[in-house]
Amino acid sequence: MEKFAFIMHPLDAKRDIGRKYPFVKYLPASWVEWGLTKKSPMLVSHVTGVRSRTGAEAEGWFVGCPLTPKQMLELPIEFVWSRIIGAARMAQELGAGIVGLGAFTSVVGDGGRTVAENVDIAVTTGNSYTVATAIEGAVRAARMMGIEPERSAVAVVGAAGSIGKTCAEIMSRRVARISLVGRSVDSLEPVAEMLREKGSAEISIWSDVEKGIRDADIVITVSSAVDAIIEASFIKSGAVVCDVARPRDVSRRVVEERDDVLVIEGGVVAVPGDVDFHFNFGFPPSTAYACMSETMALALEGRYESFTLGKEVSASQVEEITAICDKHGFELAGFRSFERAVTEEQIERIRQKVRKSVA
Repeated sequence: MEKFAFIMHPLDAKRDIGRKYPFVKYLPASWVEWGLTKKSPMLVSHVTGVRSRTGAEAEGWFVGCPLTPKQMLELPIEFVWSRIIGAARMAQELGAGIVGLGAFTSVVGDGGRTVAENVDIAVTTGNSYTVATAIEGAVRAARMMGIEPERSAVAVVGAAGSIGKTCAEIMSRRVARISLVGRSVDSLEPVAEMLREKGSAEISIWSDVEKGIRDADIVITVSSAVDAIIEASFIKSGAVVCDVARPRDVSRRVVEERDDVLVIEGGVVAVPGDVDFHFNFGFPPSTAYACMSETMALALEGRYESFTLGKEVSASQVEEITAICDKHGFELAGFRSFERAVTEEQIERIRQKVRKSVA
């Protein structure tokens, strides 16, 4: 039996902690956040039933790191590391051979390198499979919307980051135009130069999100922003937006106000076997984030090594983890948007709405 663990944390203090302790919904958010700083990492659940199509089996554990994204960005990095390392050490004590870093635990600091140096088990951010599923999901959704990716304009928000840069590199081989969007033009220039050398797409760079995505047929957004940065008025009619970021980059107002665009979440994966997470994180049964799935797939493969670590993710890593996940039976599990499944019928309604608006 292979063994893994995955570190998770609350994205919103009142909402997420309130699921377990309802009384906190009535407290000021600052009080709840203060209380979190006093808590130690904790065991969240025991994961059972992960079974590869090869016959390999795995069990694992979800371990909670009691800090929000806001706290991870604002508290002293040494304190944040102490909590993440504490969660990783708990995973090691439970018997895991590899631990995955979820959401902001893979973003802060040095992308998990310090964590890996302080434990005796492998550490992975899961970012390689996150890239793979984001691209697969965006391309599949685009085709369903009648968009031909080879002729389309793509915007990558957060393109200077590890996930964004690799998404842009892979997509630049498949599409006509790429807009790189980030906080500063200076941080995007090296990415643009790399893409011009490796791909054939026309490249532009933007430090303004609205201007950077307004003409895009496909938007892949992977920033590390704490709050939503994509609003309803920014998006082209008929566009597909794949939001990989956690917390989300796309404002909820987009799906409330725009019935002519398709917003999906990147990285929703069907896990092989009769898996039971014994924890509800808002997904249908037996499905998980791509970063979780990378951790499980590496365990099933017996690859107890720090597969994706640091701020860089290479295209070759994306290809390798895709092959491993395919081997064991992980696959894209349709589409979701803001905790709800997106059906083919819904996509067709959006497509028809766009057709009528241009008729």
